[in-house]
Amino acid sequence: MTYNVGTVDRAIRVTLAVLIGILVYTRTVTGTPGMIISVIAIFLIFTSIRGFCPLYRLLRINTGKTKKRG
Repeated sequence: MTYNVGTVDRAIRVTLAVLIGILVYTRTVTGTPGMIISVIAIFLIFTSIRGFCPLYRLLRINTGKTKKRG
């Protein structure tokens, strides 16, 4: 697997996930929209940790260095 999420992209993803988490925790967003953005936040955290985004691969986007994981 290769990296396709760069450092700045990871920081943005984590920041967005934290902001979404705050919105859901404070019950600013509830119900179905809250559940949907919670799933999005989990996806953002997961992809920032792994350094790989499947959607980026489909769209052929690479914001990271081309370095293969061993």
